[in-house]
Amino acid sequence: MKSAVIVFPGSNCDRDMAVALTKVTGQKPVMVWHQDTDFEAVDFIALPGGFSYGDYLRCGAMSARSPVMTEVIKRANNGVPTFGVCNGFQVLTETGLLPGALMRNANLHFVCKDVRMSVENAESMFTNDYAAGEEITIPVAHHDGNYFADRDTLDRLEGEGHVAFKYTADINGAQRRIAGILNAKGNVLGMMPHPERMIEPALGGTDGRKMFTSIMNRLG
Repeated sequence: MKSAVIVFPGSNCDRDMAVALTKVTGQKPVMVWHQDTDFEAVDFIALPGGFSYGDYLRCGAMSARSPVMTEVIKRANNGVPTFGVCNGFQVLTETGLLPGALMRNANLHFVCKDVRMSVENAESMFTNDYAAGEEITIPVAHHDGNYFADRDTLDRLEGEGHVAFKYTADINGAQRRIAGILNAKGNVLGMMPHPERMIEPALGGTDGRKMFTSIMNRLG
């Protein structure tokens, strides 16, 4: 599986994502700088976590308008699997590839810890190695992870199976405890927890590894 990791100024999880992809897929990803307007054909695009552009304006707002994102949006709309973690999730909402927004945590504190979440959709290209309802432990590290959308959008996300993950407890005020969502086509996933930080026992567990093996399953 050939992959790309998009790197913005202020990204600090791009190496974590690259290491995870290399270990799980056996191939090093292409590291794509935010000012690039094109990059080679890949099977999978990852937008990593961090604090792109220092989280000025709104988290992800400036990165969403970086030159490379025109190409990322085009490829995502054409069906290329695209995955945004933490700040990457924020970027995806700012581009409109995913609905809703990520707001300040309800308690206004940075949250950094392992959390439990449930797999709400185990049939997507990102989650097919999990079982429906399976509870997994994945780290979070964010100040703006409070997912918000209007009621109609929330009802649609839940009703159409586009909620991928939910926290088992309220950690940041996210509506309906949403931790990750899919787009209507199912090829774009945004989530606040960091599965790339939980892919081998040395990191504390392997619950995040199935995110990457699921993609490999679907892409063959």
